[in-house]
Amino acid sequence: MNAHALVRPAAVWRDVGAVTDVPLRGARVVKTPAGCVAVFRTSEDTIFALHDRCPHKGGPLSQGIVHGTSVTCPLHNWVINLGTGKAEGADEGSVPTVAAEVRDGRIWLSLSELR
Repeated sequence: MNAHALVRPAAVWRDVGAVTDVPLRGARVVKTPAGCVAVFRTSEDTIFALHDRCPHKGGPLSQGIVHGTSVTCPLHNWVINLGTGKAEGADEGSVPTVAAEVRDGRIWLSLSELR
């Protein structure tokens, strides 16, 4: 190993529940030491995770409307892409995303990415 190489810690994953705990086109909030994470489930049964704060005014994205692979903030209708965390349309801003995996019907979040 190169002495100057950056060594990254191993990812820390946390089981946060069953996929069926999150309603289709809905969300569930997971509290972490770094703040709340919104775990979304699309109508296509895909799981995404974002910090639960809209970049506009800090609205709770977990209470927004999920459509396709986006969520609309309940406060001022900003639309956030669930895959990238970026605001869509003319709005500018982004929300940190959190790596999420589904294993045997359970949702796992990468806690090592939370800051």
